[in-house]
Amino acid sequence: MARPAPGSFDLSDSVLPCQDIEALVAAGAVAAPGGISPDQVQPASLDLRLGPRAWRVRASFLPRPGINVVDRLGPLAMHEIDLARGAVLEKGCVYIAELAERLALPRGVSARANPKSSTGRVDLFVRLLTDGQPAFDDVAEAYDGPLYAEIAPQTFSVLVRSGTRLNQLRLKSGRPPRLSHEGVGVDLTGLVCGFRARRHAGVIDMDREGLYDPLDFFEPLTSRRGTLLLDPGEFYILSSKETVEIPVDQAAEMTPIDPAVGEFRVHYAGFFDPGFGVAEASGEGSRGVLEVRSRETPFLLEDGQTMARLVFEPLSERPRRLYGATGSHYQSQGLALSKHFRPWA
Repeated sequence: MARPAPGSFDLSDSVLPCQDIEALVAAGAVAAPGGISPDQVQPASLDLRLGPRAWRVRASFLPRPGINVVDRLGPLAMHEIDLARGAVLEKGCVYIAELAERLALPRGVSARANPKSSTGRVDLFVRLLTDGQPAFDDVAEAYDGPLYAEIAPQTFSVLVRSGTRLNQLRLKSGRPPRLSHEGVGVDLTGLVCGFRARRHAGVIDMDREGLYDPLDFFEPLTSRRGTLLLDPGEFYILSSKETVEIPVDQAAEMTPIDPAVGEFRVHYAGFFDPGFGVAEASGEGSRGVLEVRSRETPFLLEDGQTMARLVFEPLSERPRRLYGATGSHYQSQGLALSKHFRPWA
């Protein structure tokens, strides 16, 4: 598409592909000190980066309409953290961090955020906040202002710094229709059917890849006759029974919680870019990885049982590049931990 000025968008209801995101960046609708790096732009999403400051807060919160995030921080902030030097965010604590990017969206364009896959797989709970918006992860149409991330490590403490990428943003025109829903079952076969997080492991540097021994952080699991008992409050990495394929002209989101299939959270990240799992992007046979946290009661899973649903949305046009076409940590994946860990042997 031609590069528009803010306010000139006239598109059907759809998720915007990479070429439209790049046009928004060129028009100044997405900006950051030093500019937006080309590798932040994914096939249908934009990686967001931590800015220079964060605050340890007493509790999670949402700003009321008309109230800015920094103003709401006042009575809740315990101390300010300099992220330029790097900082450890402790498990069991809640933090608010400035993001480097800010938005000046044109009329008709809104956005929604998700944690990145590598964030969810280490049980790091991340949600987007915007000024005056009493809802997590949703960015209102024509929003003009800064972005913030709520960060709450659940199992592992993490090391982050300015520039660390924990979540991503999908930009939308209008209200994209939900095209279809597909059930996702769990695979409890194989010698190792999943992993359970160890509660007293070390710190994970979110910018390091292939550094850590999986056994220092996770316990491999074997199913008993195709079943697995989930313990409340524990964090598990499991795999989908089916391969997942996202058409090249669509994106998909996995529902994080569906009470109809069980009282557990099955995904933190949940967003699938177009081309995930498709053969032309070298992804044939890709599985969905489930980031599972059981809730109030123990729950017995059986092999093949539906745990989540994929919801598909249309793109305004095919993206100029597909997920994994130039390499990815998670294309063609099976049961896989995050990129921070050495391959499981």
